[in-house]
Amino acid sequence: MGSASPSYRGHRYPVEVISHCVWLYFRFPLSFREVEELMLERGVIVSYETIRRWCLKFGQQYANSLRRQPRPGDKWHLDEVFVKINGELKYLWRAVDADGNVLDILAQGRRDKAAARRFFHKLLKKTCSVPRVIVTDKLRSYGAAHREVMPSVEHRAHKGLNNRAENSHQPTRQRERAMKGFRSVGGAQRFLAAFSGISPHFRPRRHLMTATEYHAEMTTRFAIWDEITGATALPAAA
Repeated sequence: MGSASPSYRGHRYPVEVISHCVWLYFRFPLSFREVEELMLERGVIVSYETIRRWCLKFGQQYANSLRRQPRPGDKWHLDEVFVKINGELKYLWRAVDADGNVLDILAQGRRDKAAARRFFHKLLKKTCSVPRVIVTDKLRSYGAAHREVMPSVEHRAHKGLNNRAENSHQPTRQRERAMKGFRSVGGAQRFLAAFSGISPHFRPRRHLMTATEYHAEMTTRFAIWDEITGATALPAAA
């Protein structure tokens, strides 16, 4: 990954326990109390409040390290979906590349031209790259913002072409139900920013793999997780 491991100085629990709790929370639709119970079954006594603090402190760091991959593909899929935050209707904007890797997300109160433009600017700054083509649904806000922000990029607006982005919303919906909704825009943004970096890492396209290929792929992904969390030392050069 090419990045330094997070600092665990001052924490009395070993990195293996901390990283495992963070993995459980962001990988599965579990509450902090449920993670606490799972750890207790393993003989590890840790409070749900401590697990919450670990997720806040390390979740985004882990997600950022997992995202330090080769540059994203040149075809980006963008979509927005409504979410209820503290009882109010908001919109979650999401961009993924052709491989389904989440490039960025942004929770906003509107889905007009200004909101689309804001998301485009954030996306370009985050990825430090410009795509060859963007694919969206037929929301006119995309076209208006596209002409201002990235007019040289091809824009394809078609409902049927954007299944990649629409499917990427499904894990978020599962977590939204498990958490009984989000309480604030900031809280939703913080959680989903880490979640969208960690959860997809452990969700390869299993339907395209044999059981042997899937097990090998997951072994590799767990090794990467151990590396970026510092649970294992960096492998020696071949």
